Amino acid sequence: MTFLQIRDLHKSYGDMPILKGVSLEVAKHEVVCLIGASGSGKSTLLRCINALEPINSGEILVDGDQVTGRGVDLNALRRNVGIVFQSYNLFPHMSVLRNITLAPTMVGGVSKAAAEERALELLEKIGLKNKAGSFPDALSGGQQQRVAIVRAMAMDPQVLLLDEITAALDPELVGDVLEIIRELAVSGLTMLLATHEMAFAKDVASQVCFLHQGKILERGTAQQIFEDPQEERTRQFLSRVVKAGRP
Repeated sequence: MTFLQIRDLHKSYGDMPILKGVSLEVAKHEVVCLIGASGSGKSTLLRCINALEPINSGEILVDGDQVTGRGVDLNALRRNVGIVFQSYNLFPHMSVLRNITLAPTMVGGVSKAAAEERALELLEKIGLKNKAGSFPDALSGGQQQRVAIVRAMAMDPQVLLLDEITAALDPELVGDVLEIIRELAVSGLTMLLATHEMAFAKDVASQVCFLHQGKILERGTAQQIFEDPQEERTRQFLSRVVKAGRP
């Protein structure tokens, strides 16, 4: 059953087209990896799904409800569709606990006590319960990114969008963050992630989409895309990624 549906999506910045008719269907519990060179439209696509960027034309539906156009309840959308960025985006003046409980209490209508209980539960799962009272600048990059993931999960989203979440991390910190995403994938959370971590994508993705110049040039299972790509441009991209040391 299709849970997230994107139909003929176009997005431009001024006269520069970024997305050129992207269409994509994501089933519930599916993990879809977006791969492609920088500037191919991966991040913009994720931001459009979460309504952080207005679209020029096309439509996006989540669980059958249109989430583009006038009159969309953005708070309701963002309760259902969480997003995590490569730059963490934690509030520096708030403790880890407050960063996580802010949206559930302000937007989700959850009581402070219930939100804090849930936040501590999630922090314990990622081994950071002892950092609940700390501020973001006291954490490593990997710890901040794990907190950012927990903050998104605190809203119990139906879909989680992940935008190059390991791109800003030192190599030794990448594994801890990817392990959390792997656990979320196993739990059945519907996810759409842009990534340069090809081995990880091959491991967790039920569907891989290769974006090139604002279009989905090729899509298929992880095995098909990584072992038998049909498009020459896909083959070129994967070859360059492997040569760069990110198999």
